[in-house]
Amino acid sequence: MGILESIILGIVEGLTEFLPISSTGHLILVSHIMGIQQTAAHKTFEVAIQLGSILAVVFLYRNRIFNDIDLWKKLIVAFIPTGILGFLLYKIIKSLFSPYVVAFMLILGGVIFILIEKFYTKKEHNIKSLEEIPYLKAFFIGVFQSLAMIPGTSRSGATIIGGLLLGFDRKTAAEFSFLLAVPTMFVATGYDIFKNYKEFQPENWITLITGFITAFIFAVISIKFLLGFIKKHTFIPFGIYRIIVGILFFLIFL
Repeated sequence: MGILESIILGIVEGLTEFLPISSTGHLILVSHIMGIQQTAAHKTFEVAIQLGSILAVVFLYRNRIFNDIDLWKKLIVAFIPTGILGFLLYKIIKSLFSPYVVAFMLILGGVIFILIEKFYTKKEHNIKSLEEIPYLKAFFIGVFQSLAMIPGTSRSGATIIGGLLLGFDRKTAAEFSFLLAVPTMFVATGYDIFKNYKEFQPENWITLITGFITAFIFAVISIKFLLGFIKKHTFIPFGIYRIIVGILFFLIFL
């Protein structure tokens, strides 16, 4: 993989990490189209550049992240289920990185999004800010996030769906999803690099840094886009998009 490929993957990662459409699925699909094999080093590259996207959250929400202790308590509570299950099931999770698993989960998640939105319009949305989120519901958001360890599910998609079901308005569900990514992806990325750092050669680090910076820039754009989009629209378009991409996966990889 050269510099150009790492820039393309960085753009894909940055744009898709916080949209509920599975960044992992898109990285696998684009890598396949460019003829890049899913080696251990490349899989770690895909995880590591997610850290660039996460730093975009730190940049955009820096005042809250560095000053709101209560918010951090909720994020830690929400992280617990994913942290425990991710550590225990690491090898099983890695074995699930298959185009067919991704395709199935993309389609399933798309259908769920459409159904949830139909239900959501009739549901009372009594949590309209991050301050109003109780600790118990923060924990359950973490349970939803743990489902996203299955490739193609989408971490942001799972947490946003969880938030909608628990009575969050769309903006609060999206923002808590963004912020929960900070502890989750810092730990996941660090652990993955620790487990696989021997797979990297010096030239791999150059492409990694390139993808990392690109992902950061485009993640900032993606977050601002999503917050603006959900002020006037539902998540149904993302559900339809997931189904289309999932079908495309099956057509390409079968």
